[in-house]
Amino acid sequence: MPFPIMTVEAFAPAKVNLTLHVTGVRTDGYHLLDSLVVFAGVGDRITARRDHALSLEIEGPMAAGLDAGDDNLVLRAARLLGPEGAALRLTKNLPVASGVGGGSSDAAATLRALAQLWRRALPASALTAALGADVPVCLEARSRRMVGIGDQLLEVPPLPPCWLVLVNPGVAVPTAQVFRALSRKDGCPMPAALPVWQDAAGLADFLKLQRNDLEPAARAIAPAISEVLEALNDSAGCLIARMSGSGATCFGLFSGEGPAQKAADRIRKQARGWWVQAAPILS
Repeated sequence: MPFPIMTVEAFAPAKVNLTLHVTGVRTDGYHLLDSLVVFAGVGDRITARRDHALSLEIEGPMAAGLDAGDDNLVLRAARLLGPEGAALRLTKNLPVASGVGGGSSDAAATLRALAQLWRRALPASALTAALGADVPVCLEARSRRMVGIGDQLLEVPPLPPCWLVLVNPGVAVPTAQVFRALSRKDGCPMPAALPVWQDAAGLADFLKLQRNDLEPAARAIAPAISEVLEALNDSAGCLIARMSGSGATCFGLFSGEGPAQKAADRIRKQARGWWVQAAPILS
């Protein structure tokens, strides 16, 4: 009988919406989306250790104000997988409720960690949607096209090597409020067939023809988003700047690590108090 694994660690990368088209609304009120989603090499970490009961400890630079109670997504994910015990630790590096899927990615990482710790199969992707619409794509944690209400995950062409600078101004942008403020909810989707991007510049050219339909509403609610986008656009080497998800985190796309790190350093010095990270898009 194999020796039992005692501790497992899993990475919970930031989820970034390079595009986000709102294409309709269902009769039950759920919005229909078409989004190109990628994952960045910065994120939270989940550590799971065998224990007699289920517990959660939260630490890290973004842990303030987070509740480790039963309704935390990490514990909900653990209960979805099974009744066994584990001492869970969430190291929170991503801003909370910031448009980069932190909570969903934490839940997905918890499922991956506990499946290894408890020697169980991961649940079917569709079942994890009960934890949140973004959890299925975060479970895979690789580039995908999300369609419908996030329940349809489609393959995309390989992304070229490129870097992101992620910036969050530290303001809250309630997702429901952003959706209510949309001027129209029947935008066109992305092209049926996505192109093959040869390099970061080609990807940026494609993105310039696409949209984040939530960005105008979010900028009206939180004007600091406009300041972030201006700072990114003013950075040498930035190919395109856009908001991710419902905000307030924005991204700048860069061709490589050098220009991205220089831009991140510059923005960090200019806007003290903003969360700024440079990271590659994970292949």
